[in-house]
Amino acid sequence: MDLSILLLAGLSIVVAALVQGTLGLGLSLVAAPVVTLLDPTLMPGGMLVLGMVMPTMTMAHEWRHVVWRQAGWLTGARIATTPLGVLVLAWVPANMIGGVVGGVVLLAVILTAWRLEVRATRTNLIVAGAIAGVSGTAASIGGPPAAVVLQHEHGPRLRATLAAFFLIGSIASLAALAIGGRLTSHQLLYGASWIPALALGFALAVPLQKRLRGPRLRIAVLVIAAASSIVVILRSIL
Repeated sequence: MDLSILLLAGLSIVVAALVQGTLGLGLSLVAAPVVTLLDPTLMPGGMLVLGMVMPTMTMAHEWRHVVWRQAGWLTGARIATTPLGVLVLAWVPANMIGGVVGGVVLLAVILTAWRLEVRATRTNLIVAGAIAGVSGTAASIGGPPAAVVLQHEHGPRLRATLAAFFLIGSIASLAALAIGGRLTSHQLLYGASWIPALALGFALAVPLQKRLRGPRLRIAVLVIAAASSIVVILRSIL
């Protein structure tokens, strides 16, 4: 293992876990660009390993707040379209997929901030989950669509429901990549080695969770979703 990659990516993962532990998403926004820059072959499997462990920590801390109906619709739709994500990854560059999805999510954030009222209806949950199934598997951007739909939930419910969605979705994506021959031991090894950094970031986030709530939490979630989309769009064109 390359020690410089391990340490540099590990630092970004501490920050990423701090962000996601506080807001409910942000792991891929902060860490994925760093991991991709250091070693593109670690994507998406390395980040998906973390995407499985991080929500496990969140659910262990806030499991009573999971809205299983919302998580169920999101997750069911994501699992249904996850195989499509593997197929798309085989034929279309991941950066192109990320660019399209990033554009859609960014548009949704802008419309939401302007006048569009996005609520966690069954239809919206299914659409968000379906988009995440493709984009989360192919380009490691599965959180923003779900976050936009759940933006009006209070802090613990938002984080816990997103965690349930991320946990099952990441497991499904890892399984699909393994079946499709797109998951390597190299990715799994690095992903596992970053778990201590993930745990440190989450531990730092717990005291901050009570300080960010209500409108401030909603604004922060939309900012993170928009920033994620912009980063993915830039990655797709540069």
